Amino acid sequence: MRPTSPTSSSPAPAPRGVALLFPGQGAQQHLMAVGLYRAHPPFRRLMDEVLDVWGAEGAALRADWLSGSPDVDLDGVRRAQPLLFAVDWALGRMVLDWGVRPAALLGHSVGEVAAATLAGVFTLEEAAGVMAERVAHIESAPAGGMLAVHATAADMAPFLHADVVVGAVNAPRQVILAGSEAPLAESEARLRAAGFTCRRTRALSPFHSPALGPAARAALPALSRLPLRAPRLALHSAYTGGPLSPDEARDPEFWAGQPAAPVLFGPALDALLGAGDLLLLEAGPGQGLTALAKRHGAVGAGRSAAQALLPVRARGDASDLTVLRTAVERLLAGGWLAHDPLPVPAPVSGP
Repeated sequence: MRPTSPTSSSPAPAPRGVALLFPGQGAQQHLMAVGLYRAHPPFRRLMDEVLDVWGAEGAALRADWLSGSPDVDLDGVRRAQPLLFAVDWALGRMVLDWGVRPAALLGHSVGEVAAATLAGVFTLEEAAGVMAERVAHIESAPAGGMLAVHATAADMAPFLHADVVVGAVNAPRQVILAGSEAPLAESEARLRAAGFTCRRTRALSPFHSPALGPAARAALPALSRLPLRAPRLALHSAYTGGPLSPDEARDPEFWAGQPAAPVLFGPALDALLGAGDLLLLEAGPGQGLTALAKRHGAVGAGRSAAQALLPVRARGDASDLTVLRTAVERLLAGGWLAHDPLPVPAPVSGP
């Protein structure tokens, strides 16, 4: 039999499993998942479960989030980090409650804490404490930011120094620089002058750079008191670039160091898709990780696929449920759901 050519119209084999992707700092949006919160009671219960763990601060977080015009800057660590954790965890928990058993979980930045909580490394209460501790220390750290650059990590060598580093490798030609504000601004000006395409991400702190090292290490005593557990689900790490071992998952220094450590999402995604064909579901606001996944060779070739659970742009309306419906239909078609978990849409009355 003649081998199938790359241009053959034969359909690619269906992915064999589902993996959940959890976005991190920079993915936050005003009104993210608010439409789903208002329209879908199961998601609302899960979001309330997370927010209630934080007590009065959780109530303030909820009020800011639902208002659409928050009193505290959404891009600051005090709002972005806990809200991203809450939305990521609630979406992931909802998918698990549907009966989907993912082949893997992979988070980006704070998304890895949400993934680890769903995998059982932390209880929800422990993770909420970790987030509160992290926010408290990072809030007192020097101001800084992150800069997305369309380039390879090697291209960045002339623009780096002690206080500006490659904070994330998201794809072969998609990196993020991180550092304190003045040095990062200098590197940004030099990059633009050299013809590189770059843009600031939504971060007011120098995540994934040495500038955040002291603040990150300050959380170690609290983490050392927790009974960290081996993951019950396959947990892939964007800090190691591969599956997380039980020993790594139980290491408080590993978790304490994450805010200052580089994120290797691109290599981690390579390792994940290299192990088998998957439907990648982005469980978080926006579709940033979905866009990265769609540029991966395995997805481009049709062996794997990528699908978001929320819209590209949050509007706080029915578009949240519309995108979720598309994801559910894809899961039903692939046989990963035994029944439709969403309410049947009400018929639209004609004139």
